[in-house]
Amino acid sequence: MKSPVALKVSRQEATLILITLLWGATFLIVHHAMQTASPFFFVGVRFAVAALLLAAVFWRSLAGVTTKDLQAGTLIGLCIAIGYSFQTWGMQTISSSQSAFMTAMYVPLVPLLQWVFLKRPPGLMSWCGIILAFVGLLLLSGNAGESTQGLGIGEYVTLISTLAIAGEIILISGYAGQVDTKRVTIIQLAAASLFSFLFMVPAGETVGHFPPTVILSAAGLGLMSAIIQLTMNWAQQSISPTRATVIYAGEPVWAGIVGRIAGEVLPSLALLGGVLIVAGVLVSELKIKRRAKQP
Repeated sequence: MKSPVALKVSRQEATLILITLLWGATFLIVHHAMQTASPFFFVGVRFAVAALLLAAVFWRSLAGVTTKDLQAGTLIGLCIAIGYSFQTWGMQTISSSQSAFMTAMYVPLVPLLQWVFLKRPPGLMSWCGIILAFVGLLLLSGNAGESTQGLGIGEYVTLISTLAIAGEIILISGYAGQVDTKRVTIIQLAAASLFSFLFMVPAGETVGHFPPTVILSAAGLGLMSAIIQLTMNWAQQSISPTRATVIYAGEPVWAGIVGRIAGEVLPSLALLGGVLIVAGVLVSELKIKRRAKQP
C-alpha cells in the first residue's frame, strides 16, 4: 500500500533550499556593514559587483538582448533596488534577525497586492496567514529590543522593502520562459545598482571614505547576490510561485540561526512573533481541497 504522503524534492527545489541558507547569512553581513556604511551606496556597489561578475562570465549572452529582456531586467532591477536598499537602510536600527523575519512578510502580503491590483480577493487560508503574520509583526516590533514604542523608522522602511521583494518574485515568475535567464539576470543586477546609486541623491548620501572591510563585504555580497539571483531565475522556470515562496520561508529561520550564533538574542515575545510570521507564510500558501463525493 502506497503512503498517502510523498515528499518529492526536485533538483531546482533542493538548490533553492541551499540558496535560502546563503540568503539568510547575508543579513548579518549587511547589519555589521551598516555600522559604518550608507545604505544606498552600499547596495549600489553590491549589485554593481554582481552585475560585472556575471557579465564577465556570460558576456556572449548579451549579444542577443531583446526588448523583452530589457523590460524584464529593468522592472525586476527596480524592485530589487527598492527592496534591498530599504531593507539595508532598516538594518541601521534593527537587528539582522528582526529584519529577516519582517522581510518574510512579503509572502502573506502578495494576496493583498493581488486583491488591490488584480481584483482577486484572498482565500480563507491567505487571510489566516495574513492575520498570523500581522500578529507576529506586532510582537516582533514591540519586543525586539529595549524600546517598546512599536514601529520605528527601521521597521517602516523594512516593511516597504517587503512590498518591492514581493513584486520581484511576481515579476520573475511572470517573465519566466519569455526571456533569457542569463541576460535578464545581468540586466536586472545592473539596473538594481544604477537605481540604488540614483537613490543616493534624494537621500542626501555622499561617497565618503569606507573601511576596507566594508568594501570587501559589498564585494562578497555582490558575488553571493549574483549566485542567488541567477539561481532564482533558473529555478523558477520550473517551480510555481507558491512552491518557491514556501521554500523562501526558510530564509528568516536561517538568518535567525546565524544571528543567534553571532550573539543576537531576541526576547521571548519577539521570537514568538518571528515564529508566527513564518507560520503565516506557510499557512497563506496552503490550499483547502474538497473531497470528491463517492459515487
